[in-house]
Amino acid sequence: MDDSVKITFLGAAGTVTGSKFFIETAEKNILVDCGMFQGLKELRLQNWNDLPIDVGKVDVVLLTHGHFDHVGYLPRLLKQGFQGTIVGTAPTLSIAEIVLLDSAKIHEEDAEKANKEDYTKHDPALPFYTKLDVERTIRKFQVEMPNKWIFLSDNMSYRFQSNGHILGSTFIEIDINGKRFVFSGDVGRINDYLLESPKKPEWADYLFVESTYGDKLHPKNDVEEELSEIINETIDKHGNLIIPSFAVERLQTLVFLLWKLYKQNKIPNIPIFVDSPMGTNVLKVFKQYSKWHKLSDAEYEAMCNHVNIVQSYKETWETIDDNRSKIIIAGSGMVTGGRVLTYLQQLIDQRSTTILLVGYQAEGTRGRLLKEGAHEIRFYGKYYPVKATVKSIDSLSAHADQYELLDWMNNIMNVPEKVFLIHGEPTALDALRLKLKNTFGWNTTIPKLFDEETIRMYSFSD
Repeated sequence: MDDSVKITFLGAAGTVTGSKFFIETAEKNILVDCGMFQGLKELRLQNWNDLPIDVGKVDVVLLTHGHFDHVGYLPRLLKQGFQGTIVGTAPTLSIAEIVLLDSAKIHEEDAEKANKEDYTKHDPALPFYTKLDVERTIRKFQVEMPNKWIFLSDNMSYRFQSNGHILGSTFIEIDINGKRFVFSGDVGRINDYLLESPKKPEWADYLFVESTYGDKLHPKNDVEEELSEIINETIDKHGNLIIPSFAVERLQTLVFLLWKLYKQNKIPNIPIFVDSPMGTNVLKVFKQYSKWHKLSDAEYEAMCNHVNIVQSYKETWETIDDNRSKIIIAGSGMVTGGRVLTYLQQLIDQRSTTILLVGYQAEGTRGRLLKEGAHEIRFYGKYYPVKATVKSIDSLSAHADQYELLDWMNNIMNVPEKVFLIHGEPTALDALRLKLKNTFGWNTTIPKLFDEETIRMYSFSD
């Protein structure tokens, strides 16, 4: 039987966010990841468009991990007619549920606020999706174990393998008629504080690999030294340290590090406030899936007891009004929304404030503007002057850098027929393309958004 596999790049092609890859075959159709675009307005507007495929023909969605730019579009997929199952590891689906419910709440609150304060062009502003949409989505979740081949049909199977990016995260191997398609997901770090180092693929006929830091090496700086120095400087200024943080993994790593620094007498017992309902819920997921991370039960309990969990919006304002020097960890990590905006609204114009960026800041986000030295940023329909000191610690990233990506691919025994570089900005994508060409001599391409690739294949029955 002469078959073909068609791949459509529905996201994370030529950009970092919106991860979605549609695989069509004669037997089953698979969507790998289903994320939202973030950052540039032209990309965010894409979220409102229906996907240019027949969504009703998607049999299964396979999720690499629970980050928003990999799962955030799922409720919209159901609105467009998806009837299949959504498969991931147990921690991935638990995190996805938290992320989606939080997202729906923010969408509903933002629409209500925009309508009430009349700073919307729409009449009325509508939420992108609602809590009810998310509840419908969650009913389609199906847990699968890692390291186990699951058959979708006679000639198609898949396997999840841990890749150390966040709790439950994996790369996905899909065998189709004897050819192996490998989707890297987001590759994690070697020697992470909380997670084991990523497993590595050993065979890939077609490789789809993320390129977020494809042009960079993470600094070798001592993260603990940098962080303690910034905290002590903040205390000397009698100011506040605001850390916009991704709720999944980064927040938990920060809580662990701050507890460790205090325990080692590198920082005093400064009040630490965690204001991220989603991040707090993910902390509970760490307790639920203790075999997926390196923390002992005692370490987990100690680090959680060391911080103050902000439980309500009323407590957010009480935290702002607290005149002590303090550390505030709040979502979102790229300053695109969430509780961190409330803190910035009140404190960004004070020279005693320090804003610490601890993760990737996508093009077009407020985090990127702050990192690049913007003198003002806009949110809630107004511009706010930036008088705070803005710092960043890039080595806290949960993404592999160029060296670690090459190391992750180094165990592949064959020469892939084709390598597709995804999930990166143009300069990072091209730098990794050249590096792969010079290091391995691999046939590498950089797909654009909505590109299609048809691969001719022959089944074992030929």
